[in-house]
Amino acid sequence: MMPPPAWVCMVRQPVALHSRPAPVEPRHNRLLAGLSAADWLRWRPLLEPVAMPLGQVLYESGAPMTHAWFPTTAIVSLMYVTESGASSGIAVVGWDGVVGVPLFMGAGSTTGSAVVQSAGAGWRMPGAALRAEFARSPSVMQLLLRYTQALIAQMAQLVVCNRHHSIDQQLCRWLLLHLDRMAGNELVVTQDLIAQMLGVRREGVTEAALALQRAGLIEYRRGHVTALDRPGIEQRACECHAVIKAEYDRLLGDDAAAPGR
Repeated sequence: MMPPPAWVCMVRQPVALHSRPAPVEPRHNRLLAGLSAADWLRWRPLLEPVAMPLGQVLYESGAPMTHAWFPTTAIVSLMYVTESGASSGIAVVGWDGVVGVPLFMGAGSTTGSAVVQSAGAGWRMPGAALRAEFARSPSVMQLLLRYTQALIAQMAQLVVCNRHHSIDQQLCRWLLLHLDRMAGNELVVTQDLIAQMLGVRREGVTEAALALQRAGLIEYRRGHVTALDRPGIEQRACECHAVIKAEYDRLLGDDAAAPGR
């Protein structure tokens, strides 16, 4: 088996990491939970439970997309890779969204890629079926367009964050975005990986992680990051995490609960 890509991290969570974890109810995904009763009756037969193992590439740059994925316990990173091989994460998708926006936006492919960053489970739907539902149902169209706006807001905020905020603040924001999308509080991730995701030098991440550990906010040990004080991390972070979360709640509603919460 090929090792996962360098930018992949692992998250400790109560999901089996072997062949096929038991599927979580599909409406644990925020978008699926937001469907009307009539839309849900049509969608349910179209959804297939899938394991989403660590490092799985859901789509690659320029390749046609065949399915859309609705994670329930997995976390997916949307990535861009330069010609030199350097990579950068531009967004994360978990129980709050769908991987495959180009399918219903009329493209069917993209210049980026999507990689499972935290193993778990989800549901997938054929791309042709998603496009048909988008065209058929005004309520589905509105839901997916609102999600797309939220995703664009996340991407735009990350650009601002990476340009204007300290590495300490960026690290807190990065941690919070992942904690929002997982049931546990421990990530298995190297400082090299975090540096790649943030687009900064490893030495900067090391210094920021040690500062958070000295403050009692996290514990970092042998590639394991454990969040000890989430409120403290939130206070130390820049405004970017709060802006992203508020926009998701505004556009998609805050009545859907994350799995395990």
